[in-house]
Amino acid sequence: MHLWKSWRDNFMLYFFILNFIFKYIFSIHILADEEFDELCFEFGLELDEITSEKDIISREQGDEKAEGASDVVLYKIDVPANRYDLLCLEGLVRGLQVFKEKLEAPRYKRVSPADGGEPQRLVITDETASVRPHAVAAVLHDVTFTQERYESFIELQEKLHQNICRKRTLVAIGTHDLDTISGPFTYTAKPPGDIRFKPLNQSKEYTATELMSLYKTDGHLRHYLHIIENEPLYPIIYDSNGIVLSMPPIINGDNCSMLLNLKSVFCVCLQAKTTLDMVVTMFISTETLSGDFINKRVGINESAESIAQLLTRMCLRSEVSGEGDLIQVEIPPTRADVIHACDIMEDAAIAYGFNNIVRSTPRTYTVANQLPLNKLTELLRQDLAAAGFTEALTFALCSEEDIADKLRKNIAETRAVHISNPKTAEFQVARTCLLPGLLKTLAANRKMPLPLKLFEISDVVLKDETKDVGARNNRRLCAVYYNKSPGFEVIHGLLDRVMQLLDVKPDRNQGYHIQAAEDSTFFPGRCAEIFSCGKSIGHLGVLHPDVISRFELTMPCSAIDIDIEPFL
Repeated sequence: MHLWKSWRDNFMLYFFILNFIFKYIFSIHILADEEFDELCFEFGLELDEITSEKDIISREQGDEKAEGASDVVLYKIDVPANRYDLLCLEGLVRGLQVFKEKLEAPRYKRVSPADGGEPQRLVITDETASVRPHAVAAVLHDVTFTQERYESFIELQEKLHQNICRKRTLVAIGTHDLDTISGPFTYTAKPPGDIRFKPLNQSKEYTATELMSLYKTDGHLRHYLHIIENEPLYPIIYDSNGIVLSMPPIINGDNCSMLLNLKSVFCVCLQAKTTLDMVVTMFISTETLSGDFINKRVGINESAESIAQLLTRMCLRSEVSGEGDLIQVEIPPTRADVIHACDIMEDAAIAYGFNNIVRSTPRTYTVANQLPLNKLTELLRQDLAAAGFTEALTFALCSEEDIADKLRKNIAETRAVHISNPKTAEFQVARTCLLPGLLKTLAANRKMPLPLKLFEISDVVLKDETKDVGARNNRRLCAVYYNKSPGFEVIHGLLDRVMQLLDVKPDRNQGYHIQAAEDSTFFPGRCAEIFSCGKSIGHLGVLHPDVISRFELTMPCSAIDIDIEPFL
């Protein structure tokens, strides 16, 4: 039993699930694909696809590339993002065995060393405060590894690294052969030039500075160098004899690397306890709730004893406490997703079977109604389309350049909400206006017959210190007209039509009017500010030539951008 090597970041697991695995899980008969699909659904999983490595390569790269690839059946299973205990084949098999009542729910506990000695200690020094100040450790004794179990253990670490550990930026895991090192262990931080050791799978010693240069071309480790590369101190873990265990989150030392014949594993996790629990399962917590609580919220009528049995099938050992219908539930460390009584209730519903819950009429009746702002938006969309404009739907995120430099504005004046860790330069901020998205759409469709008339009615995001989250959404209408001539009269006519639909009369005091204004996005002398009931709601005009060229357009363009929320 082992995992296919190409595991993806989206919690999709690819298993070599062969007939003997089914026999091992169910001890009765080999499951057909339909039966296994149904079992996954009952357990709260989804059998996404039944395929093979050959089929995948053929589909993505063609039949020629797929020649010689394995045609062993692969089961692609979609695992919920919060079920880290199902990220390896062993965890999945154990969960299904318990669910089918072929195995008792495991119980984990911390034990003292068998020789009666003191537990191992990990000393954290003050120097780590500036880099990664937290660490936890544990020891796994009496470990027996086969090649398959060893590979699965290492792959579980990598999956945790990619997911809950956020590609090692939040947590770094290190596992070492305890028989080759001796405690107490020290976690400290030193200047990179003062750190020197022989890293894993290397033949000589390097300083930490040299390692950073060495791994810049490594296809795997280069993605993690930025985490500590610019720090004045690098984290490092030593044993009592000065042997380097690891330089987290980059590389382990070679002297304590794990081999198949090891008997004890020393596991260190920087920054998080949940990750360590996933690997070594040390602690158990309990929760007490009533059977009536679960019955009412799930919509069933089961005894406390029956509910306790359902929860036990979900690896939550449960028993009736003897006081009424109270149920005491043990929450193992592998179930970090259980943080509230509602999570326990959900597991009871899964074990009971959603399809087994009898449909009933709710006791409380409510009448749904469309939000006024959305209703107004839908009405305007229909009439703008009837006026000959085509609706566009653009991204809510954009680059800083899109809302600032390209529109000839200063980014500091835009009240933009910035993304702290943008994945690409195209998605750095939440948009503060709809115009850049429409201009990008024009640029992508400039080979289409002229004129191009586009509109969008959507939310923008603006900083607002009066709100509890520091920002607010604002529903706006934006339209552009792109042709050989600017077409200011077309955009002006669209404004009049919108106001007619909103039943707002042309009037300086109680209606709407426009007056000349200057805006850096628009051509000088060809811009007007729009007022409604004395309040400014937007602008219209001919775009500045610099704005047009910066969006890779070559012809004149006029635009209107207004706030529609005042008309509710």
